[in-house]
Amino acid sequence: MSVSLLSRNVARKLLFLQLLAVIAIGLLFCLKDPAWGASAFGGGLAAWLPNAVFMNFAWRHQLHTPSKGRLAWTFAIGEVLKVLASFTILVVALAGFKAVLLPLIVTWVSVLVVQILAPAVINNKG
Repeated sequence: MSVSLLSRNVARKLLFLQLLAVIAIGLLFCLKDPAWGASAFGGGLAAWLPNAVFMNFAWRHQLHTPSKGRLAWTFAIGEVLKVLASFTILVVALAGFKAVLLPLIVTWVSVLVVQILAPAVINNKG
């Protein structure tokens, strides 16, 4: 199996695990109050959606073989856009939709922790 195919499978598993975390935490917060559940889904969306878009962008640009310097700049710009998108979604959820802060932040941080820890678990099992 090629390295690019292997990394694509790991990325898909990572996105799926993050989505499961968003759903599970959102449903747990729904038990307290539906507004808390909606806030949790908003926080999870703020972490998951930019990751999904960034990975899709990376897969599309993987077809081309850019020079090493261009690859680094593309990655850096993608990361900056990912952070800005996450920040924008959080601001819209808090200001526009009047989300509850605690479930929003807890879910957002939890999805980021899954992003950090899941690759180690996936690589150990694979």
